[in-house]
Amino acid sequence: MAEIRVESLNKAFHDFVAVQDSNFVVADRSFFVMLGPSGCGKTTTLRMIAGLELPTDGRILLDGEDVTFKRAAERDIAFVFQLFALYPHMNVANNIGFPLKCEGVARAEIRRRVAETARLLRIEKLLDRKVSKLSGGDRQRVALGRAIIRRPKAFMMDEPLGALDAEFRRLMCEELRDLHDDIGATTVYVTHDQLEAMSMADQIAVMNHGVVEQIGAPQEIYDRPATMFVADFIGSPPMNLLPFEGSLRRGERSVDYFGARVDVPEIGEERGVGALTLGVRPEHIVLSDSAPVRGRVFAVEYLGTNQIVTIDIDRAKIKARLSSRAPARVGENVGIAFQAQKLVVFNSTTGRATRSALYEGLDRG
Repeated sequence: MAEIRVESLNKAFHDFVAVQDSNFVVADRSFFVMLGPSGCGKTTTLRMIAGLELPTDGRILLDGEDVTFKRAAERDIAFVFQLFALYPHMNVANNIGFPLKCEGVARAEIRRRVAETARLLRIEKLLDRKVSKLSGGDRQRVALGRAIIRRPKAFMMDEPLGALDAEFRRLMCEELRDLHDDIGATTVYVTHDQLEAMSMADQIAVMNHGVVEQIGAPQEIYDRPATMFVADFIGSPPMNLLPFEGSLRRGERSVDYFGARVDVPEIGEERGVGALTLGVRPEHIVLSDSAPVRGRVFAVEYLGTNQIVTIDIDRAKIKARLSSRAPARVGENVGIAFQAQKLVVFNSTTGRATRSALYEGLDRG
């Protein structure tokens, strides 16, 4: 397998800029997920790495070799598509072994490696079946088998689970990650599903309008979002974003939120009066009679062991994730307290998180 390095990558289609100045490194044997909404540029980036699209500017290095303008066939990369792209007239064994047949590998070696791949994917009993007779999950396993049988330097996967139902997609996430670990792969995986990304990735690159907004481990992306977009895109429910006017001074440990003094992680930068946004995850909210921020319970959604409580605080509606035993009745006036060390203060104009103790030691770029 191999390290993948993307440097100042750009892609424009006439006047439309699909990817803007992307820079990241996919470490050898890591599972790297590109996450973002439809049209954000993640698939275009993947296709450039694979050689299916040529960049407008920038470089792509695979295992230290500059492959920016090399054809896909010269990059030793396997691509797994969302819609399987299998040959319906062939059986499973022939579909899996087809890349080796194209390379002129001996028949006996093809049979050996097909059997080995089928065992890895637990589809030995399906080798004689036509792919047109298989379920969606089994077809996806066949598509994966056809990709891994060559043992390429890297795997590119473009929303490979998108055609599966939710429950089977969850199971396939576990199997994909296990397969990645078993074969020591370098994998770049594209999805718009944050649950897939959070459950499988070593590193996540969150994209928006062609720009990589943040790269980090799943927990880092969730706990310390670099931008308001990341804060709003990651999490279910997402981070509450509460706009207000205020000022920041280096060393401050609280902000004035409409007359209520709210404790925050120690601020590490100076900023004059302007538009700010307070970010708080639903699970970092507690109800307290003595809290300075007040609101009215608007809705309650019970989820078994916990509940999502929507609270109207006049200036915004916020969602709190509370224990199902916490008293919360629609129409009730409540006090709202935040876990101070988990809060994020954003610059509303730039959309970026301000420097604070929460981000110490992190590269938020």
